[in-house]
Amino acid sequence: MRVRIPMMIAAAAGAAALTASMVPAFAEEAPSYQEFEASTYVDVDGQYIVNGDEVVSNQGDLHKFYESMVSTPKHVPKDGLIVNTVSGRDDKWSASQALNLTYCVSDRFGTNKAGIVTAMEQGAGLWEAASSAVEFTYVPAQDGSCNTRNSNVLFSVEPVSTSQYIARAFFPSTSKRSRNVLIDDSIFSSGNWEPGDILAHELGHALGFRHEHTRPEAATCFEDNNWRALTPYDSSSIMHYPQCNGGSEDLEFQASDAAGIRALYGS
Repeated sequence: MRVRIPMMIAAAAGAAALTASMVPAFAEEAPSYQEFEASTYVDVDGQYIVNGDEVVSNQGDLHKFYESMVSTPKHVPKDGLIVNTVSGRDDKWSASQALNLTYCVSDRFGTNKAGIVTAMEQGAGLWEAASSAVEFTYVPAQDGSCNTRNSNVLFSVEPVSTSQYIARAFFPSTSKRSRNVLIDDSIFSSGNWEPGDILAHELGHALGFRHEHTRPEAATCFEDNNWRALTPYDSSSIMHYPQCNGGSEDLEFQASDAAGIRALYGS
């Protein structure tokens, strides 16, 4: 983890939420699109929240998401920590961008900011320790204008007040205007789940990883088949919600998670 602080005379240059509960994607009889849209939570920035902590940017993309859900067969390959796919291709950063994943942490966190900075460093550090091919870089000089419009960082980390999730993130394919990590202050009172582990889960999405529990072995919380297997299924993966038949009540980084990032980005 690097912290980028600009020299005195040099200017700094440069949209998946953990929830307390989760409902499986659809019951045996799927709702109509209108029913689905009406029941989908719209976040403060106008994006739709699906699969607990993943974002869909607009109505057009929400309709595509719905169509993929109702047309997806429930029988899928049985091996892998899984990477998101878009049009059949892995949703991942380029090799050069993966080594320069810059972010800011909004001053609007107030007294919670120091705790968020630490938790981000801890969460990022878990992935970085597993692969030298990824590196998150905190740019504190951008904290005063930390939002999705700030082009000096790849993504922003911002506060939100909601009962819908603890935190939410984005995938590499997400457009810049929707590329943020939103965090509710309940992150500091989430029982067995440590803030650093919660943000490691969210940064897993930012790296391209899907929820492990969408795999058939979980037998619940199915999402869709738009992913590719990387490593054997692990019900204790940090990308697996404990409440979706997880193997542990804790949310902790596993050897399978380390193997997954090396499989996707290299050692």
